[in-house]
Amino acid sequence: MPKDAAVPPRRPLRADARRNVEKIVAAAGALIAEYGADASLEEVARRAEVGSATLHRHFPSRQALLEAVFKDRVEALCARADELLAEPDPGRALATWLRAVGAHAVANRGLGASLKPDAEPAPGESCHDMITTAGDALLARARAAGAVRPEITITRLLKLVGAIALATEQDVDGPAEADLLLAIAIDGVRTR
Repeated sequence: MPKDAAVPPRRPLRADARRNVEKIVAAAGALIAEYGADASLEEVARRAEVGSATLHRHFPSRQALLEAVFKDRVEALCARADELLAEPDPGRALATWLRAVGAHAVANRGLGASLKPDAEPAPGESCHDMITTAGDALLARARAAGAVRPEITITRLLKLVGAIALATEQDVDGPAEADLLLAIAIDGVRTR
């Protein structure tokens, strides 16, 4: 099929298949909260009370499953970024959003993994693309206001947030530690 050919729309799922998808996503969300993004896919299938083949039919890769688990949360982060575009201080708006991304990444173990691009991207807009687009709009405003150094990119900022989240997700008070480290890092991002 040529690259520019239209992809036929997917048929809606049957009611039983839709229930299976919902059970898989719920089970995966619970296991990821408990064990992180590397939770066993076999355990996800077992807890969802579906076969491994059913899980893999709906979610052909771990990344696809992570995308499904975190999509609503990422959409909320993107909505927050849209709200912050109205903030009068673009530098503060970017910092506020980055801290929200960090808090979500620490609280939702594995979110950082879902924010990075995958070798096999899911069809449509991935969580990574959504976060990058939302953050880039805030960064562009902050850069135009002279609030951040010119070499700062959204990719670098998201790597920084992801690294901090991974470093603190096992801490007793991971969100507070992540917030403190991110505040220190954000200070280094500002223009002098």
